[in-house]
Amino acid sequence: MKKHNGMRPLDIAVLFKMISLGDKKWHLVDLSRTLYISQSEISESVNRSKIAKLISPDGKKVLRKSFYEFLIYGLKYVFPASPGNLVRGIPTAHSAKPVSDIIINPGEIYVWAYEDGETRGQAIEPLYINAVLAVKNDLLLYELLSLADIIRTGNIREFNIAVKELAKRILK
Repeated sequence: MKKHNGMRPLDIAVLFKMISLGDKKWHLVDLSRTLYISQSEISESVNRSKIAKLISPDGKKVLRKSFYEFLIYGLKYVFPASPGNLVRGIPTAHSAKPVSDIIINPGEIYVWAYEDGETRGQAIEPLYINAVLAVKNDLLLYELLSLADIIRTGNIREFNIAVKELAKRILK
């Protein structure tokens, strides 16, 4: 097994995509194609997640409880995010569903910068560069990445909502 040089932000997206696929059969090339990440990067990501004990030794099953704990207790320290300039984009964090339906007056709007986006708000750097493309055809992936952004940026009220929403989607 290769040496572990630490997790990368795209590893979170790869694990979320594996969860999103559920019981469907998939190959690394499927993850590569749908996440817009090279197959070699997917392979390295899976290896890092194996070493971190976030997926099974065969690389096919997310160890959901361990991954959930990592998200809740480590994500904001390992991959923090701060709101940036006002840009056009796609809503994320508390500005995206399902949390946007729960929070009545969110204040600021957070978005992933995207020139074809219809929402103007403060830019949040996504966990990886092609997240905007990957979520177009995968609502669950979009929700999971947006909930992760709450953990990376949110206040305690938003964090508590995100923890519950992530549990519904990951620990089922």
